[in-house]
Amino acid sequence: MRPPGTKIARARRHGVRIALIGALTLAACTSTVVTEQPPDRVENSAESTRPESTAPESTTTPTAAPPTSPPVETTTTPTAATTTTTTPTTTTTTTTTSVPAPLDVFDPACVIRAQAETTFEQIAVDNETGDPLALWLENDQVDLAAADALIDICAANGLDDIDGEPRPAPDDASIQAALAANVERQQAKLNEMFAGYGIADLAVDGVSGSQTGQRLCAARLALGAEPSIADMTPGTNEQAALFGSDSLPTPNSTAIESERWVLIDRTCQVMFIGTGSDTTFVFPTSTGSEGFETRDQNRAEAFRFNPALDNGGWHDSSEFPVGVDNPLNGNLYKPLYFDLGQAIHGANNVPTTPQSKGCARLRVQDQDTFVGWLGLDTATGETWRKDEMNVTVNVQGEFIPRP
Repeated sequence: MRPPGTKIARARRHGVRIALIGALTLAACTSTVVTEQPPDRVENSAESTRPESTAPESTTTPTAAPPTSPPVETTTTPTAATTTTTTPTTTTTTTTTSVPAPLDVFDPACVIRAQAETTFEQIAVDNETGDPLALWLENDQVDLAAADALIDICAANGLDDIDGEPRPAPDDASIQAALAANVERQQAKLNEMFAGYGIADLAVDGVSGSQTGQRLCAARLALGAEPSIADMTPGTNEQAALFGSDSLPTPNSTAIESERWVLIDRTCQVMFIGTGSDTTFVFPTSTGSEGFETRDQNRAEAFRFNPALDNGGWHDSSEFPVGVDNPLNGNLYKPLYFDLGQAIHGANNVPTTPQSKGCARLRVQDQDTFVGWLGLDTATGETWRKDEMNVTVNVQGEFIPRP
């Protein structure tokens, strides 16, 4: 139990946050109860307010009650009309305000209750903590805070503010271990997500290298997030979207307006290939380097295919010729051209960064798969007939190296 002075100081220190926390967790519920009394029952019906029928007057004094025997015909005197009195209706309005009970935790100033399933990124924004990673670590490394979960928002203060137990601030070694474990989970999820699309599995080793960054970027692109090869921070909205996906969506692009299409993203260095709204393949690519950039395209039609049968599929570039087959420096494996001398072609070296002379490289086996999917694997020579290729190409994005 902390000394009283500590408790008071903490409450002052978190005075502003208490107001924010109260808005998130303890919304007052006000209800209005209206009690309306029905009008007093009128003794007689509406018709009873009219003058009574003239009744024969007997030789005795008439009473208000009707006669129990036939009247004797004699001289009659009309009786006065019946008077009805109505009690005014009173409407009473009662307002009941429920006072929220404080959270039964060690330090209510440092704890909120999640109103719905949410990410630590959103909690950080709502509570102005600014660090979803710190909240993720403080709350035992979960991706999402469940509805009604208690969340400790005072990170790295040496305490579990829910139960008061000591919680040492994580050191660099424990933080790196937690991040590596999270990267392993990301890699396993990415392998599951991209299975069956022709791209090789990532090593599930907890090392967030260039290939993991490339795959994270492709996932962001498919999920509609901002493409980036940067690491994905635990507890953020985009990581929640990654782990919440059960399939690979097709990226939103004009490319899918074509019957068969290729989408080359320079940010991710990834090539999506498909038909209509369905993705068929996802391959790693390497686009044009600085000064030789692969140009923007919007459904550019492929117009030329060269199987290079006389040289085992390798075509010597007329713009960058080399003396011997050298895929690092100008030789193209079974090139499919979409913009003047720029083509999609196979190469023995496909790095995760832009290193070509304007073309988009694929691994040799991926180019063979692509050409076979187009039905060009049986071509006996070079063709310029667009209808035989029947595929359009989009090129987009900007490569930004990892920080």
